Amino acid sequence: MENQPEIVTTVLNFANEGWLIAKGWLLSPAAWSQFALLILAYVAALVISRKARPVVTKLLTPPKDQAHMIAKFRRYVLIFVPLLLPLLAYVLIGIGESVTRSLFGSGAVIAFGKRVFLFLAVRILVKEIIQDPLMKVVGRYLLVPVAAVYALGLMDFVTTRLDDTVVPLGNLSFSLLFLIRFAILGGVIFWFGRWSNDQSAAFIKSQEDMRPATRELAAKAAEIGIFGLAFLILMNVMGISLTSLAVLGGAIGVGLGFGLQKIASNFISGVILLLEGQATVGDYVELDGGEAGTIVKMTARAAILETYDGRWIVVPNEDFITTRVVNFSDSGSANRYEAPFSVSYDTDINLVPDIIEKAVAKHPEVLDSPYPPDCELRGFGDSGIDFAVEFWVNGIDDGDKKYTSDVLFLIWNALKGNGIEIPYPHRTVEFKTPLITRAE
Repeated sequence: MENQPEIVTTVLNFANEGWLIAKGWLLSPAAWSQFALLILAYVAALVISRKARPVVTKLLTPPKDQAHMIAKFRRYVLIFVPLLLPLLAYVLIGIGESVTRSLFGSGAVIAFGKRVFLFLAVRILVKEIIQDPLMKVVGRYLLVPVAAVYALGLMDFVTTRLDDTVVPLGNLSFSLLFLIRFAILGGVIFWFGRWSNDQSAAFIKSQEDMRPATRELAAKAAEIGIFGLAFLILMNVMGISLTSLAVLGGAIGVGLGFGLQKIASNFISGVILLLEGQATVGDYVELDGGEAGTIVKMTARAAILETYDGRWIVVPNEDFITTRVVNFSDSGSANRYEAPFSVSYDTDINLVPDIIEKAVAKHPEVLDSPYPPDCELRGFGDSGIDFAVEFWVNGIDDGDKKYTSDVLFLIWNALKGNGIEIPYPHRTVEFKTPLITRAE
């Protein structure tokens, strides 16, 4: 076995050490007693978890109609119930380890069992509990392998080798151990930051007393604060001095000045929109470029409009500042529409306004304020006398609301009910020469 590569020699040495440990365990009465305790602890944990899991699940499951913070916390803790079995086994084995060490002065076998159950708990956590895609990747490729190395008792060896392996990045250099720790801690901290941000955003948006624009601004401020704090905590935990990021901050500043100026402009425009509250989520807006729809989401870079035919339009925040924007929903103001119609020249037009105004006022969505329905004479057309009725409603005449269509139905029924004829185009044809009839 001489002249073998270093990695082969290392693997053979580990295999030999493993065989010696296993052989010692097989021939040791203390080891057999620890194996028995492992089995006993696992069986006890299995029995307890089967009986306790339904009770714990029932205690942690709030009624469906509850949405307060305690109910949300109970639902959050409920997702960790699958960890009950391995954690119970870990605790019971810990008690068994203290017993074996007091009786035999050793507990290597039972300590190995503790590490195995801890590995199983990590595997269940990654496979069944974590749902975030980023955290699933971090758990699958970093957390589970680390738990496996720890279970095999190779943590000290692996950490030493990883710490000795340096990865150069320009003028900086990092060990592999530092990068792995950074990835795991960063993933956990920012996952917790995202969860905290979701909870705070849901709480802020549930405050109906606040204006929509104020709610959006508070949610954005909370998001910036939470992730800024998460970044500072990560830098502090990893021992990275913030002064060392001065060069990076200068580079980012130069980038904002040149290539990222549009992004910076849109971000600042978004903050201005939230501060002024002239356009916010739920408003129906129409821009100079022809884009029109209901604002369903406002991000740091753009606002998302949803049209009545189901399309989403992404509009940069800067467009709301630099172009003309028509807001049909600002501050809950009403909107005015008109419905044109014509009557025959044989009609007594003095009766028409009163008939139409009373008919349109019966519509449940037509408002009396700021003005009631107003029927106006617009002109004398080729086929009839032209009128139009103006009416005010709260909402947009599109989508599931068909105000103009409903009003036209009311006009039709009112005119027919009062015997007023609605004209249609007539044409008179004149012949310059008399028609010649064929004699029979």
